[in-house]
Amino acid sequence: MSAETTNPEAKLTAKEFVTDQDVRWCPGCGDYSILKQVQSVMPEIGIKREDIVFISGIGCSSRFPYYMETFGLHGIHGRAAAISSGLKAVRPELSVWMVTGDGDCLSIGGNHFIHLLRRNFDIKVLLFNNEIYGLTKGQYSPASPLGKVTKSTPMGSVDHPFNPLALALGADGTFIARSMDRDPKHLREILMRANKHRGTALVEIYQNCNVFNDGAFEVFTEKSSKKMETLFVEQGKPLIFGENADKGIKLDGFKPVIVDLANGASANDLWIHDETDAVKASILVRFFDKADKPGHLPRPFGIFYTEDRFTYEDALSAQVNEAMAKGADLDALLRGKNTWTI
Repeated sequence: MSAETTNPEAKLTAKEFVTDQDVRWCPGCGDYSILKQVQSVMPEIGIKREDIVFISGIGCSSRFPYYMETFGLHGIHGRAAAISSGLKAVRPELSVWMVTGDGDCLSIGGNHFIHLLRRNFDIKVLLFNNEIYGLTKGQYSPASPLGKVTKSTPMGSVDHPFNPLALALGADGTFIARSMDRDPKHLREILMRANKHRGTALVEIYQNCNVFNDGAFEVFTEKSSKKMETLFVEQGKPLIFGENADKGIKLDGFKPVIVDLANGASANDLWIHDETDAVKASILVRFFDKADKPGHLPRPFGIFYTEDRFTYEDALSAQVNEAMAKGADLDALLRGKNTWTI
């Protein structure tokens, strides 16, 4: 990134977040769309480029820092969360964005991921999910569906896959959302909301790998099936979907049930989305059925859950300041009372 200070009076453009690096993704990869939407959102958040940092691990998605005209760091496999946490702890004023994939984040990086969520650092996490290892040429990932035939599972995967958002909710994440590469408008809206959240904001992005897992999310993106297979949740609005917005979801106790609004079901009985309701969010993240399962529920997109909770870096800073105010001696603290000579 160039060293000049951005003029605070002049609004940046998306082009000013584009680097001179050749974008090295396969032609047709969903990462191109995500990159464009992130670059288009950056001018809107009103933060100087030199105060923005993109950090990644390893994988196709992890090339991202090379293509953003901000500061950035291409880390090692699975360690983006640890690096991001460390940076935010010592430079809390920076806007830190972590870019990762389903392999990088949910496999070798899984432990770091859940602790980032529970600690609630003010970091924006973009989880590119293509349900495959792309960079290493098509092995199954922790998000690959049961029975997935890949180069490493020629007879089909016997692993039960992660449900990333259920995992994140279980780790007490304070902002949990899902979007997709082929719905630019929706993705930009979710990215803007994630940026405004004070805490760890997780955005799972369904991303097509057209070489090793083409069409994995086609049922959610194609016009012929999208309206029946997707459910876009919005705060304060009923859960409605369908070709003519004629299907709804209500709760029978804690069980979600699809009802037909065109045949007498009342919209007044439908589930109203409340993104602050953790109990309903725990049900919503379980709308994870395969499209070929009879009576399956549509896949939700939007903000599932959000919560205001103190951030780790704020608590850490307050503790350090309290210790300094009391005249704490760091050397004495490190030596402590439990030292001995051998």
